[in-house]
Amino acid sequence: MSQSTHAEKVGVSIRSATKMYGAFCALDHVDLEVKAGEFVSILGPSGSGKTTFLGILGGFVQPTSGAILLGERDITLEPPHKRDIGIVFQNYALFPHMNVAENVTFPLRARRIPKSGWPAKLKAALEMVELTGYGNRKIHELSGGQRQRVALARAMIFEPRLILMDEPLSALDKQLRESMQIELKHLHRKLDATIIYVTHDQREALTMSDRIAVMRKGQIVQIDTPEQLHDNPVDSFVAGFIGEATLVPVQRVDEHSVTLAGTRLVSSKPVPNTIHLFLVVQSEKITVAADGDTSGPNLLTGIVHETLYQGESIRIFLDLPGGERISVRVPSNHTGRTLMKHPGDRITVRLHPDDTVVVPQAS
Repeated sequence: MSQSTHAEKVGVSIRSATKMYGAFCALDHVDLEVKAGEFVSILGPSGSGKTTFLGILGGFVQPTSGAILLGERDITLEPPHKRDIGIVFQNYALFPHMNVAENVTFPLRARRIPKSGWPAKLKAALEMVELTGYGNRKIHELSGGQRQRVALARAMIFEPRLILMDEPLSALDKQLRESMQIELKHLHRKLDATIIYVTHDQREALTMSDRIAVMRKGQIVQIDTPEQLHDNPVDSFVAGFIGEATLVPVQRVDEHSVTLAGTRLVSSKPVPNTIHLFLVVQSEKITVAADGDTSGPNLLTGIVHETLYQGESIRIFLDLPGGERISVRVPSNHTGRTLMKHPGDRITVRLHPDDTVVVPQAS
């Protein structure tokens, strides 16, 4: 891949994109600005509008209204093959009767790029995905991870200005999927490409993205960096979708405190001034207080309901006096095991004011 293409990478502007199917609104006035070279994930449950959104970007779905700009160019009505976009699908969409080299160079053939330039482009694309020497292999001879890399090489060989990825790792097993996430992250840095990545897997989005747009009912609810999204969700929907959170109803006391089960909890973040509020209890943000340690704010005491050994950590579920059930994670090392309690035991946990996040109910 030529270095000159890096300077040509462009951003994408989605302006009030709407898609109606009869009376059903699949996409509802979505606005999104993606900077050149940025990796943005579109995250949401099934039916949230992710696939429609990607279809509009790729040219497979025509918006009912709104506009799509690639850099300064309006591509809203352009067919897919004229958009200068590389696409990696969930099922790879590789041609089984072609070998690796034929699959990867297919976009060059489709765009009628002179054959004299193919060998150099093929070599660079295969090197990029670490498949040098695999050109003559048949698709059925490859592992799932190798097929995924072929699909990536094919999407990148014509040096597109934008790469769209539609759940490209969902067919892989957990271990391979996690290693491919890291590979894709490294590949993005190497390419400096603009990537829009659709997934329903929040851990995947948190691992790979510069920013994440969370979708619900055809709209973007929040777009932020992974850390901001995880630590400062805008409402109960985002909080429940990102991370391992339990949402517990609380009552507002003032701008920086709430009550839960008769206990006042202090937050370093402003508490929304609305009636229906939830405390976002993330199991990894709670610590177990040592026996007899009742110092400091935000202590909650409950009865252990059950403990689950999960390899790298132990998850303890506890019931609070008001009937709410929350969980805490402790490492499964020696220190964690000394904190481990059994069903029926009394346990006190601590939530730091910086980790005491209160959100309004999603509308």
